[in-house]
Amino acid sequence: MTNQEIAEKLREVYNLMQLAGENRFRAIAFDRAAQTIEALNEEIIKHIDEDSLTDIKGIGKSIAEDIKAYHETSTMPVLEALKEKVPKGLMEWLNISGLGPKNIAKIHKELGITEITELKEACQSGAVADLPGLGKKSAEKILKSIEYLEKFGERARLDQALDIAEPMFEFVKNLDGVVKCEIAGSLRRSRETIGDIDILVAADQENTESIFDAFVEHDLVVEVLGRGETKSSIRTENGRQVDLRIVSEKEYPAALMYFTGSKEHNIVMRQRARERGMALNEYGLFKLNDEKETDFDQPVNARSEKEIYRKLDLHFIPPEHREDRGEFEFYTENETMNLVSDDDIKGVIHAHSTYSDGKYTIKQMAEACIERGYDYLGISDHSRTAAYAGGLTIDEVKRQWEDINELNESYKSEGKEFRIFKGIESDILSDGSLDYPDDILDGFDFVIASVHSGLSMPQGQMMERFLRAIEHPATTMLGHPTGRLLLKRDESKLNLNQIIDYAAQKNVAIEINANPWRLDLDWRYGNKAKETGLITSINPDAHSTDGIDYIRFGVMIARKAKFDPARVLNTKSAEEFKAWLKDS
Repeated sequence: MTNQEIAEKLREVYNLMQLAGENRFRAIAFDRAAQTIEALNEEIIKHIDEDSLTDIKGIGKSIAEDIKAYHETSTMPVLEALKEKVPKGLMEWLNISGLGPKNIAKIHKELGITEITELKEACQSGAVADLPGLGKKSAEKILKSIEYLEKFGERARLDQALDIAEPMFEFVKNLDGVVKCEIAGSLRRSRETIGDIDILVAADQENTESIFDAFVEHDLVVEVLGRGETKSSIRTENGRQVDLRIVSEKEYPAALMYFTGSKEHNIVMRQRARERGMALNEYGLFKLNDEKETDFDQPVNARSEKEIYRKLDLHFIPPEHREDRGEFEFYTENETMNLVSDDDIKGVIHAHSTYSDGKYTIKQMAEACIERGYDYLGISDHSRTAAYAGGLTIDEVKRQWEDINELNESYKSEGKEFRIFKGIESDILSDGSLDYPDDILDGFDFVIASVHSGLSMPQGQMMERFLRAIEHPATTMLGHPTGRLLLKRDESKLNLNQIIDYAAQKNVAIEINANPWRLDLDWRYGNKAKETGLITSINPDAHSTDGIDYIRFGVMIARKAKFDPARVLNTKSAEEFKAWLKDS
């Protein structure tokens, strides 16, 4: 039983409680407990065995009993009761933009329907429009949201969201009347998948109309979802919703903090404000009156997010850390955290060539790295078991080594300080062994050990497989440890806390695979990685020259996971990387 498994069950309870109209605060307690368990640096089973679940902040007696019941019986009574109460099909309705739990419950109760296909038909027939509080416009919006959901899904990958958000942001921030502008929401927090995209603007009221006019007429817009005095929403050609909010310059700092989130971070911030005799909301920071209510006539001057944090006895918390995962404890005592940046990256590790399933030759990949200002390239084509991906035979490995030697000699003779390292992405076989004899493995500069098959192996067997691979003296790092493909394939069942512990002990790195389909190692294990001193490498897993630029997304995740430059292998110079490989 993994932490992730328990968190998923608790979050399912949270969603079902919303649909069932249960007490909102009780539902939120389950959501917060799920987040707490995801962030644990040890496995939840330890607390079950020691009967110490209630020692974990955010887990009360009732939820502790639910967790124990699931551990003992593989069922959670509260969850089973809610499943009896809420039809299964309604869960999918939560993904429909603009359709909240209250309206879901109303439509279900009045029309007796449970499936999205039935909802679609009810919108088309006029049945939804006839319901009190909904109407024709609501039905039309629901219908369009269903159509976009069917076509594009409810969430976008990080790269897809940035492809929309960045041009829209650049356009909006340069409009006349825009004083300040920022991307907000989960994208500003560098989450790996994004729902709606939020852009916040500070402007005088006299300019809001013209800003909204330009926003809704942008070339990317295919539909205007709504327009009000302070917010307009549009849908883009690839199905994403973008919300633009306009506030006054005075309201901007608090609004930016509020709309950046996360919800859990904001809750703690509001609690801290109240403990200090103030109220924090999206409009600003205010003093409380004698009745402990917000006194809007007594604003507390705070001209930036940094000043709001300072008023609440905190140093500035970077957006990527606003998840209520230890940031309050750290930034109470520390002014900053040293985080890796794009400029720190000196080399490209984990790249494929035409020797296996890459689109470009080793030389073309190297030239692309040189053009981008990198000092070295670590070629790591697939090993022989990955025949479907052109895995290298032993003869092909030796031929590739010769090619790399020749290229390195040519760069040296030309006076170029660029080096290509000989690597391999070796499959971890089902028994945990690597894919070549030891004498061949010893010939590589580095070995990335990855699982590509048997991803649904039972947890116990998968753990033995990984631990044995970590123990192999040739293993330099683990590649994309969970094997997940975001929005497409679930992760393998692993005790990642144990794997991180063991890898750190053995001086084996675990990559952050920067391919936006993966972004694996998951940032949620950043606290554990920091605690153990785990080394990572921000690897693009590039199969083309353009794929090298995936490093950007990996840096965003590494920052979110609290990695400093010293714990990222490819911040080292070529000579430093070579020395580390020799010593490890």
